[in-house]
Amino acid sequence: MNDFPTSEQLAAEQRKQDKYSDYRGVDRDYVHASEAGIERFLDRKFGLRIHWGPYCMFNFKESWGLTQAGHGLQAEYERRALEWNPQKFDADEWMTMIKNGGAQFFSFTTKHLDGFSMFDTKTRVRRRMGHTGADRGRIVECDLAYSIMETPFKRDVVRELVDAGRRHDLGIGLYFSHIDWFNMDYRCDQWNPYLDKTYTPESDPEGYARLLDRHRAQLLEVCSNYGPLDVLSLDMNLPDEKFGFTKDIIATIKMIRRLQPDALFRNRGIGAYGDHHTPERKLPSETAAGAEHYDQLNLSKMGRPWKAIYPGSTNFSYMSTDEYKPGEWIIDNLVDATAKGGTFQVGYGPGPDGSFHKDVKDRFEYTGAWLRAYGEAIYATRPFDTYQEGRHMRFTRSKDGKTVYAIFLRWPGGHFSVDSLRIAALNGKKMTSASLLGTEESLRFKQDDTSVTVNIPEWFRDEEKRPSRKGAVVKFGVE
Repeated sequence: MNDFPTSEQLAAEQRKQDKYSDYRGVDRDYVHASEAGIERFLDRKFGLRIHWGPYCMFNFKESWGLTQAGHGLQAEYERRALEWNPQKFDADEWMTMIKNGGAQFFSFTTKHLDGFSMFDTKTRVRRRMGHTGADRGRIVECDLAYSIMETPFKRDVVRELVDAGRRHDLGIGLYFSHIDWFNMDYRCDQWNPYLDKTYTPESDPEGYARLLDRHRAQLLEVCSNYGPLDVLSLDMNLPDEKFGFTKDIIATIKMIRRLQPDALFRNRGIGAYGDHHTPERKLPSETAAGAEHYDQLNLSKMGRPWKAIYPGSTNFSYMSTDEYKPGEWIIDNLVDATAKGGTFQVGYGPGPDGSFHKDVKDRFEYTGAWLRAYGEAIYATRPFDTYQEGRHMRFTRSKDGKTVYAIFLRWPGGHFSVDSLRIAALNGKKMTSASLLGTEESLRFKQDDTSVTVNIPEWFRDEEKRPSRKGAVVKFGVE
């Protein structure tokens, strides 16, 4: 690793910057994720984002509830975090659910904004906020890892999940928050409940030095102790104004790139040094509301690979009373993201005991059944020349361009009621074959100068005989 980057890596970096405009502007000695790593990211279309930490015991929206908590609730949170003992946690059970649900990767929160580490960090927190007695509202000294290893559970959750994920042949993603609300050396981000606007590297040089050291040390732990990663999902950002964090974080990113040459880093807090970005609670759209068609050219200029992240319930983390979106919603978003050239990651969190809600398991049973029938039109595909036709038809293609998939999310009227489908989006392509994906059924079709008309067999009127009750996929051979 002494000759890093190599001439081959630099040549590949130029190709990547030619393709992705957002990769430009980095230092000449930096390279983004390998082309092989990016290709795997683009192939794995469906994943699970797992938010799990002490906040699952409090009905918080992840850690965000701490921004409104007073000292009493903060004290309870920190006490219960170190008493946590989730005895039903079973990494292999989680991975089995993910795999059977048709997902090909997962991401897990190694440390969220609350600063609680779900892994065996060897770093220490030296200052925290006092919440009781004479220490209430004062920064006090401490000597804690503030991690799962200091609880009665005493198990490295990240280690168990990564190992189980590899046993199940799943892509591995680890989330890490730049900011930390427990460690008072970090009291500088705008969301921090203990934000100190007078804090600067000059006013507290020892604290600032510890901040930089621990931030780097924990990222090095995450990137060196758990083997090759597919994704490092960085979150939030430390302020650059007054602090000049950017140069120090870039130095850290260069260090972990040597450790993880294939991993895609999320761009949060590192700008052009990131490999992918993640629209949350929405999918990119290139048209006005209600438009039936869209300009694929604009979407092809997204700047870097992307992955849409969307909670499958109200929030990303567990809440004791929550409403879970239906399985059909997951498939609709997965198909839409795939047709647009992206990836879809649904977000759920297990409960305090380490088990997932029954509704989460039900949703993965639904997605697994649909993908077993139609996954060929999703996995390892790329965008077709046209993204959609009408409201309920999407297109994808094989990487070699020899196959085009027309994915029907709905049939007219909510059920099958037509004898043929005219697909104008295939105009200009010479069709050589047509078939119903998930069956052995070849279809008769007719192509003219404006469209392709496909005849659907009589038996497909019967929902019980279809590969899936949700929509259908027509597979076209293309010359």
